[in-house]
Amino acid sequence: MPNLNQKTIKQKINFSGIGLHSGVKTSMKLIPAPPNHGIIFKRSDLKNNNLINADFENVKKALLCTTIENEFGVSVSTVEHLLGVLCGEGIDNLLVEVDSSELPIMDGSANEFVNKIKKIGLKNYDTPKKYIKVQKKFEYKDGDKFITIEPSESDLIIDFEIIYKNQLIKNQRKTINLARDNLSEIYNSRTFCLFEDIDKIKKMGLAKGGSLENAIVIKDDEVLNEEGLRYQDEFVKHKILDCMGDIMLSHYNIFGKITCSQGGHKLTNEFLREFFADKNNYSLVEFKEKKVPNNTIYSKSLAATA
Repeated sequence: MPNLNQKTIKQKINFSGIGLHSGVKTSMKLIPAPPNHGIIFKRSDLKNNNLINADFENVKKALLCTTIENEFGVSVSTVEHLLGVLCGEGIDNLLVEVDSSELPIMDGSANEFVNKIKKIGLKNYDTPKKYIKVQKKFEYKDGDKFITIEPSESDLIIDFEIIYKNQLIKNQRKTINLARDNLSEIYNSRTFCLFEDIDKIKKMGLAKGGSLENAIVIKDDEVLNEEGLRYQDEFVKHKILDCMGDIMLSHYNIFGKITCSQGGHKLTNEFLREFFADKNNYSLVEFKEKKVPNNTIYSKSLAATA
């Protein structure tokens, strides 16, 4: 069961790598933050107006990655893999300093992020977490794509499906329970693309730093990466990582069951905007206990201002 007090990391952690879309060499620091700080990104290459809150309303672009931007037009992109780890590990408070407009892609997964965080360890505060409690089922659709959320008393459950014409990927579906399941294979799953889409993506000015070292590339029914796949269902597992990261932009952990078919960054962000637009869909709660009790007694229901 999830621990109900707020968390940060015990000490600073450094990362460096290439931005997947910018192709720029990037350095990033994760810095412990106090209770109720939340997740904030800081563009350390800029002197002024350089803080960006990790908030779904700050999502400026959601094409092939998630880009958040503050009111001054300062942005940071490809935040979803790191945020997926923060979601899975229950980290509430963190300052993320990055010296360019994009986080490093590492090997295309979140594995290095989570490994260093686990090596350093987490600091637990006495301050209780706030949770978003889903009050009723809500659905958002875009053609054949859809995402729904419904009440769950003590965890976030994600049921994700992908459907591809490509005969290697085909249809894949997986369900995870964040508090109870081992998420190591989710963190270790890499971003991917189809070989025939690469020219189109590059013409859009994206994937300047993309390579077989940081993305799976599929050509027909063949994986071009020498090492092959890490898991047969690595594709859907990576989509779940992306979903976790985008859901983390809700400010607070969610108690609910999410079911998604053929979703991505754009669909998840549109869903969050619609879901939180109606305060009848959710409430913000704290718990008396340090862990979620079986009978799930809430200490209070707060104003729904997530």
